[in-house]
Amino acid sequence: MSEIERSSVTALTDSDGMAHPRIGFAFPLIATILFPPIGLVALISAIRFRRSLDSGTPSVKDGVRARTWAMYSVSAAVTTAILLGIAAFLFANDRQVLHTYFDMSTLRSGAPDIIRAFKDNVSVSVVAEVGTVIWALLLALGRGLPGRAYAPIRLLAVAYIDLFRGLPALLTVLLVGFGLPATGIRPFATMSLFQAGAIALIMVYGAYVAEVFRAGISAIPAGQMAAARSVGLTHFQAMRYVILPQVVRSTLPSLLSWYISILKDTALLSILGLLEVLNIGRIQVTNSNNLSPLIGVSLCFLVVTLPLSRLTDVMIRRDARRRLGSGG
Repeated sequence: MSEIERSSVTALTDSDGMAHPRIGFAFPLIATILFPPIGLVALISAIRFRRSLDSGTPSVKDGVRARTWAMYSVSAAVTTAILLGIAAFLFANDRQVLHTYFDMSTLRSGAPDIIRAFKDNVSVSVVAEVGTVIWALLLALGRGLPGRAYAPIRLLAVAYIDLFRGLPALLTVLLVGFGLPATGIRPFATMSLFQAGAIALIMVYGAYVAEVFRAGISAIPAGQMAAARSVGLTHFQAMRYVILPQVVRSTLPSLLSWYISILKDTALLSILGLLEVLNIGRIQVTNSNNLSPLIGVSLCFLVVTLPLSRLTDVMIRRDARRRLGSGG
């Protein structure tokens, strides 16, 4: 029995398991009007349920079936309406929308250059993700240092995190990408656009991921740190061998989600002049006077981000099951 059916049985029965006449004809009738192929099943089941009530032997099965199939019918009707609306939009004005966004010849001709450029986005994102994890760990450790002696380090870490979480990512990209080379200070004066973009992303996302690590550290029971210190480990040794391995494992789904965000934000580096995928797409749009290359750019991102999003969901569910198992 599905979750919907179980909830329907609960709604139809009291604590003694006796059925209640809570199924009328209004909902199944509306469902039949909205989506007859499924709604008729609900309406027929509602009629049977009403007859069973009149006979004094209520059929919970028919009541559940009426409500369940009525909900299926409404869901199918809404889904169909949305799909028809999308189709109407795509084929409106003599298929101009399809021609503007989904011109196959333009997509095919520009695909090789778009794919080659997207490899640069992936490369920047991987470098930025590795740098972000390292930098965020240092920030989280600095913010969590105990004692008055480390108060200035804690304040600096908090100030950095608040600053770069408060600034727009695009502004940071501009300040780093154009500002650091303009200072003339080595090695900033000679760094490439690739390096400048990676540094900007690390500075931005390090602030966010540091809070993820801080939350993970806070979730570890304080008794583990106390136990580690009681066997002679220093604070730093306890963090390295006891706390951080658990934190990294528990935050893996979050780190994967932040990688998806970093990958998407590599498109911001186009403003620096880096010939990444968005810049290539914009050049192709100018040359072809058609927006289809941007759809190709979108597909490149989706091919990577959608599987990673589903993998994140799987990891979250697995972690939840593990926690429930250990808790039981």
